[in-house]
Amino acid sequence: METFQNIHYDLSKSAGRLRVADSGMGWKGNKSENPLTLESGSFNNAQWSKGARGYEVKIFSRSQGVIYLDGFQEEDFDRMSKCLKVLLGVTLENKEHALRGWNWGKADFGRQELAFNVQNRPAFEIPYSEIQNTNLAGKNEVAVTLSLDGEGKGVGTDGKMGGAKAKGQKGGGALDQLTELRFYIPGTTTTTKREKEGGEDGELESEDEVTEEQNAANLFHDTLTKMADIGDVAGDTYASFLDILHLTPRGRFDLDMYESSFRMRGKTYDYKVPYNSIRKFMMLPKPDDVHMFLCFGLDPPLRQGQTSYPFLVMQFKKDEEVELELNMTDEMLKEKYDGKLQRHYEAPLASIVAKIFCGLSGKKAVHPARDFSSHHSQKGVKCSVKASEGNLFCLEKAFIFVPKPAQFIQYEQISAIVMSRVGGAVSASRTFDITMEMRGGGEFQFSNINREEQSSLESFFEIKGIKIRNEMIDDGPSLLAKALNDEDISSDEDVVQAQADRGSADEDEESVDEDFRTDSDSDVAEEFDSAHESSGSDDGEGGAQSDPEERPKKKPKTAGK
Repeated sequence: METFQNIHYDLSKSAGRLRVADSGMGWKGNKSENPLTLESGSFNNAQWSKGARGYEVKIFSRSQGVIYLDGFQEEDFDRMSKCLKVLLGVTLENKEHALRGWNWGKADFGRQELAFNVQNRPAFEIPYSEIQNTNLAGKNEVAVTLSLDGEGKGVGTDGKMGGAKAKGQKGGGALDQLTELRFYIPGTTTTTKREKEGGEDGELESEDEVTEEQNAANLFHDTLTKMADIGDVAGDTYASFLDILHLTPRGRFDLDMYESSFRMRGKTYDYKVPYNSIRKFMMLPKPDDVHMFLCFGLDPPLRQGQTSYPFLVMQFKKDEEVELELNMTDEMLKEKYDGKLQRHYEAPLASIVAKIFCGLSGKKAVHPARDFSSHHSQKGVKCSVKASEGNLFCLEKAFIFVPKPAQFIQYEQISAIVMSRVGGAVSASRTFDITMEMRGGGEFQFSNINREEQSSLESFFEIKGIKIRNEMIDDGPSLLAKALNDEDISSDEDVVQAQADRGSADEDEESVDEDFRTDSDSDVAEEFDSAHESSGSDDGEGGAQSDPEERPKKKPKTAGK
């Protein structure tokens, strides 16, 4: 038996003690309650390389995937190599990393990890267990999203726990975590497929190799999806829903429901969302008597490049009824989901999706508060956040605005609500704004709310014990005076504009008399002018004689017209 001190397991903050014996390997942290145990027959191979804390040993196990043990010293190589070879029958391979700093190389899909090699040396490796999702971000670009520990209970995130056995928690010991990588893969590649041809008249079947050209980025994406178990191979699909409208993120996605997660498949992006990342689940009837919102609060949020979506909003039609048969056995329904799921459903689509989500995730659906009803007997009111229109719903413990940008505001965080008018005279008399001032600073403003909803909202605020400050009292006369003043100004401007249009329309541009003289007493253009007084007025005659060049030139008469 060999013992190594101050060894860190899977990038954990706390060190521990590693022991290697002929029966296997064990690690126990100084402050950890989750020790590591590996039996002697569970090793595939092991690698020795330079690491963050000196040197590390990377073990590829059959049961727990890739395991990192770092904190070794350079002189520990011979001792570790000998005990692995003698006690466990595993050869410790010395692996050197690429140090050139190049950002182009070759991707190598191993059995348990993706390696990026530069000149046949690994620059970095990504275990498949740490990959949450992959998408085609462009024609030649593939985005890889890494798993995050949303609850903050992973390895070393609190400095007390030890190794990580759950997916997406190996980087929990670091202050900063890598969330996404992007690979640029240009060009095309050739793939070879074998096709069987049936024989005739007793002849044997033959296999022909067919070579096809495929986009290199698409091949990389499909291979990674298969190796990382983030596609259809991740498990049996319990239920599937096609072409579901999503308002956040915008688009239509197909939903595949699995045992521990659901998958959204769109034309451009695919998402895999674990059920344990759902923090809130709400059913919100849209105030049009036609649609229903299903809203999910996610932590960690969905990511699409630099954009994050903490809320997922789906929209369904209330009267769209479907029939669904769950892909489950009766034994599974009784053992795992007794009373939570049914084998057969025949109901509106929104209701079926909500019930299946509740059964698989264990979350309860939240509905709008019973104490609130709008002027039109709806559970939500129409309003705007800046330039985005949406609906504000009053729940039992919070407000929520959907669809975009989705905002969730708890009542206990609000210090006061200010009701005011902002805008022009007529529009301000029909609508009003509310501003929610937060206890910790900051505010949320919702504008363009119908004036009819004021009394129902005020009553609900009083029921929930929220302070109200109304700034709309006794401003009616001032708004009316402003409206009348604006009307007078607009009417005067219309008269001036009409006179200007009348004068320009009275100009004669038909023909020019060659015998016409500018000092003549007759002026055709002024005979039909409403402002004309007489042929001998000082304004008409004097202006023409003093500056004849200012008079617009008329078109000369041409032959044949």
